[in-house]
Amino acid sequence: MSFQAYLDKIEEKTGLTPRELVELARGRGFEGPSTKAGEVCDWLKEEYGLGRGHAMALVYVIKNGATIGDKHVGSTGVHRDESNTLWLDGKATKPVR
Repeated sequence: MSFQAYLDKIEEKTGLTPRELVELARGRGFEGPSTKAGEVCDWLKEEYGLGRGHAMALVYVIKNGATIGDKHVGSTGVHRDESNTLWLDGKATKPVR
């Protein structure tokens, strides 16, 4: 599953865009590289029923922003992403590539 697919699935499961969840996380004090993954995972599980894999995808965005490495961009594997910039504003507004 691509990184973007994880974020899209989070939106389906929670009804919130990744950007909305990042803002909620900031309101709870989760922001930047010092954020503790376990605390975020616990919050996302308790409030939204997210499993660890989906929660960790959001932890990455909370800690590092929307840019990911180029390792899987344009590859042919199951983890391929279209871009090294993740779309955080919801599937309905994602530009068609």
